[in-house]
Amino acid sequence: MNPIEQRLADLGITLPAPAAPIAAYVPAVEANGLLHISGQLPFRADGSLITGKLGIDHDVEQGRQAAERCGVMLIAQIRAALGGDLSRVARVVKLGAFVACSPEFTDQPKVANGASELMVAAFGDIGRHARSAVGVPALPLGAPVEVDAIVAVRPA
Repeated sequence: MNPIEQRLADLGITLPAPAAPIAAYVPAVEANGLLHISGQLPFRADGSLITGKLGIDHDVEQGRQAAERCGVMLIAQIRAALGGDLSRVARVVKLGAFVACSPEFTDQPKVANGASELMVAAFGDIGRHARSAVGVPALPLGAPVEVDAIVAVRPA
């Protein structure tokens, strides 16, 4: 087991099968040493989707947990795109977090921390990244959070 998979196991995280796209796109594209991962939704360990909005149906902590679940799916997509070899990850470059929320909700960065903190816990220092966190009125399938990523990768 490589160190990243061991860290995930130590955190009690089992990577799910990567989610299939719900529209006309691919889950990941590798170009010029960068792996671009499409936005991932917060699926629970049992495969069900978390739904609702921050500031209406969920508080900040529930949103943080949803963002962490997006992060778990991001890592599952990274592993699949890299042929199962997470050791090819050279750096998590950037995360983009989208938070479905009420107009008054302003804690998007705290929600996005769920995914950000997971990347550091899983990848160590190479998991530290740039990030955006924005509020939006709605997300696909009624999800409260969606997170995408750009990851620098080593050649196969």
